[in-house]
Order: sequence, then C-alpha cells, then structure tokens
Amino acid sequence: MSTPHDVEALLLLSTLMAAKRRPAELVEILAAADLLHGAIPAVGKLGEAFARLGRSGLLLEQDGCYHLSPAALALEAELPRKADAPARLLALAARLQQYRPQAEGAPILLAAEQFSSAINAHRAAAQGSGKNLLMPKPQPADPRKKRPGQRQRRPLPGQRPRRS
Repeated sequence: MSTPHDVEALLLLSTLMAAKRRPAELVEILAAADLLHGAIPAVGKLGEAFARLGRSGLLLEQDGCYHLSPAALALEAELPRKADAPARLLALAARLQQYRPQAEGAPILLAAEQFSSAINAHRAAAQGSGKNLLMPKPQPADPRKKRPGQRQRRPLPGQRPRRS
C-alpha cells in the first residue's frame, strides 16, 4: 500500500467500531469517526480514503454498507486493547505503512453528494432528542458526590426491652 494518510487509519478504526455485528452504513461510519476524532474529515479526503482502502482490499462494500476484510481485522487484532483512541490511531497508521496487499481490489467510489447527505444526516441525528449510542456517557464532575434519589438510611433502632 502506498503511504497511508491519517484519514485512512481513522476510517478503518471507525468502520471497525460501527460494523461490529453487521456491515455499517456511511452515516454510522461518519458518526464513529466524529466520536474518535472529534470532527469529520473533508469530503474529498474521505472519498480518496475509501477508494484507496477498497483498492488495497481492506474495506469491502456489501449492498451499500461497508465492513472490514479479514486482512483489516488482522491489522486491528494487533492493536493495543487498553489504549485510548489517539494511541490506537497512531498504532494503526504504523501498521498500515507496513501492510502490503496480496491482490488489488476494486476501489470504492462514492460521490460527494453521498458524503454530504450522510454528514447532514449525522448532524441532524446529533441535534435530535434521540439517544446516540456511540456517544460516551457523561460523567459527574465529582465522583464522590451522591446521585439524587440516593440517601443514607437511618440505622434500625435497637431492640427495646419489653415491659411486663
């Protein structure tokens, strides 16, 4: 594979997140990329990255959805498990530089309109009141602070002697 760009590592890692159980749609991949990186890359860079990853045989298309090839899953298996997202991205970029494809695959060509509509759909979903399962749960500022509704119970009164 030629010199990989950062967008390719981000795209592989976000596809891995979005396509755990089934092939992921473009909107789901972009939502995972937004979660990992904090922003969605430019449309032109995304189109080039999809084409290069498809040509190298790491990303496969199935009925308009995308999933990783066994070679890409093998690259992912070598990543550190407990590292944070930036460390995993750097490790994956290093693995991509060493990767040499066995055979050239078909490039995945997507129009700019497809990316634009997927980005707009992701932004609309983020604005909505629905629950985005890819977003991390908010943590309280002070973990020692008790949550509302939890109170300390008073101890049971001691056994009183019976009067006869």
